[in-house]
Amino acid sequence: MLGSGSKGNAFALLDGNSALLLDAGFSLRELDRRLAAAEIEARSVVGIALTHEHGDHAAGALRFAARQRIPLLTSLGTWQALTNGREPCDFLPLDSRGGAGVGPFTVSCCPTSHDAAEPIAIGVVLADGVSIGVAYDLGRPTQQVRFFLRNRHCLVLEANHDTVLLRTSGYPPVVQERIAGPGGHLSNLDAARLIEEVYHDGLSTIVLAHLSQRCNSGPAARAVVEPVLRSSGFTGALLLAEQSGPMAPVTLRLPEQGTLFGGSQRQRAAAG
Repeated sequence: MLGSGSKGNAFALLDGNSALLLDAGFSLRELDRRLAAAEIEARSVVGIALTHEHGDHAAGALRFAARQRIPLLTSLGTWQALTNGREPCDFLPLDSRGGAGVGPFTVSCCPTSHDAAEPIAIGVVLADGVSIGVAYDLGRPTQQVRFFLRNRHCLVLEANHDTVLLRTSGYPPVVQERIAGPGGHLSNLDAARLIEEVYHDGLSTIVLAHLSQRCNSGPAARAVVEPVLRSSGFTGALLLAEQSGPMAPVTLRLPEQGTLFGGSQRQRAAAG
């Protein structure tokens, strides 16, 4: 977790000597700084998968990809909105009909509801079967999104705002409606309900991301989501991504074949 919140979002998925960036919502300089702080070499990054073109998700994407000569994996609409007719780096298109492979990562996507050109949720599967779903800035979780997030071993999911804190934030009503509307962001309660719907025994790690600094807090998000998880039988790790800087690496685990999560497990991958 290189950083997540209102001012920028970026995650790094590591497999062996390869890394895949999931969004790059910091300047090139800041992205380099955060990668170095996480002890991830820029030359190990084999691609950048983008959810959409907004600056807090894509600010450093084009420059980093061009410098490292790596592809950008995203929807056609996001690519066009970002590049405006230029081709500064390679483009691997993602759509709901199929995914794209880069290094050890197989990347797929699902359309989401957000006020961007062609926003997507991202799924990544490693060669050994570890599966990660990333969904934020999704306004409303459609049935397609719910299906897309099923059977993932790790979820990075938006818990953007607390409803009460949003209404007392001092934001103008039009901004509040945009945040809480179908093209905006998920509340803590929305996130809890979505997790409850897609929960399964193999889900071992959940990362709550994109917390609003003004309309949410870590304790508020945890207080809503954690009871729902525990009542569902979840015994894994519930983590909150921080805005300030990289967090310690998180090891993802895959249940042994033929066992449910919570039984004997072996290490499969690491998410930074």
